[in-house]
Amino acid sequence: MDQAVLNAVAIILVAVLPSVAYLIWIRNTERRSRERYSRLAIVFLLGATLSIAVAVVIELVLMNLLDTNIERVYQILGEDPNLSSLLLACVIAPVVEELAKAIGIFQSRGRMTELENGIVFGAAAGLGFAATENLLYEGAAYLSAGAAAWIATAVVRSLSSALLHATASSLLGLGVARSVLKKSSWLPYYLGAVIMHGLFNFTASFGQLYESDLGDVAYLIGLVAAFVIAILGISIMRSKIRSLERNAR
Repeated sequence: MDQAVLNAVAIILVAVLPSVAYLIWIRNTERRSRERYSRLAIVFLLGATLSIAVAVVIELVLMNLLDTNIERVYQILGEDPNLSSLLLACVIAPVVEELAKAIGIFQSRGRMTELENGIVFGAAAGLGFAATENLLYEGAAYLSAGAAAWIATAVVRSLSSALLHATASSLLGLGVARSVLKKSSWLPYYLGAVIMHGLFNFTASFGQLYESDLGDVAYLIGLVAAFVIAILGISIMRSKIRSLERNAR
């Protein structure tokens, strides 16, 4: 097989498989009444395709309106960070992307018979979105800087961004499930997902924003903070699944 084809396959697998593994892990947090893989696959694919497409179109329009210096669709900040790019990364992108990821969640409303369903469906939508986003980032890293940059980007994003997307969307999923089963509003959960996503993007941008003041330490601070937000968030969501399941007995 041609080496270029092998490289492309490797990039795709490395981008997608962590999200698939996380989805299985989150689904299996439930001990009973687990969601069917076929249903989760549909939500995952909606997140990876339709949600991404909607987010890209809206963000491209807003990028042009704001006249930002962002070089590619999913780059957090450009080479010369400014107020417009920070606004896009920490406010507009979270607002748009969390709503776009909700497509698969709302499409699954009729299958939510318990609150845990919303968390798992939300994670599926977020992880599908993360898989495609990772492919864009990691593919760009490989093309621009080679294999070492690709591997580094894949490791960082698999341990941070993928978990962030899963957590934020699972929070919205919980809100949608509550709106179905308890007739409450899902809007506060959406706002919570947006705030979490915006805070994560800010920490991920910390190095570029404060490099002139703190040097390389700024990148380390931002990276650690992003990891903490992502890992703590997914841990809380998995604990919530277990808690809801215990209380339902």
